[in-house]
Amino acid sequence: EVQVVESGGGLVQAGGSLTLSCAAAGFGLADYPIGWFRQAPGKGREVVSCINAREGTTYFTDSVQGRFTMSSDNAENTVFLQMKRLKPEDTAVYYCAPLLRCSNAGLGPRFGAWGQGTQVTVSS
Repeated sequence: EVQVVESGGGLVQAGGSLTLSCAAAGFGLADYPIGWFRQAPGKGREVVSCINAREGTTYFTDSVQGRFTMSSDNAENTVFLQMKRLKPEDTAVYYCAPLLRCSNAGLGPRFGAWGQGTQVTVSS
């Protein structure tokens, strides 16, 4: 069964940093890319980034480019989203999910059930 578990969220002041983790089960990072999404209060879920561990490629949406990075630990089957220079508008519940595709140009469809997400709150 494909599963992901997000963790690492919290409350941080604007300009601070957080690192989120996404632990995958039921598939390997070499098999499928992982994407991060977020949903702010009253808004729809949006794409944040993705990583293709097999090809070593990443993608970031414009609003986080230059502030967020991604890495993977294949031995632990876990990917990380390192977030720096956080802004109040980054406040959201962050979700990860396996994808069919991730390249420098963007990401493809996700599959599997959503995890419970992890809350990130950035105070001004």
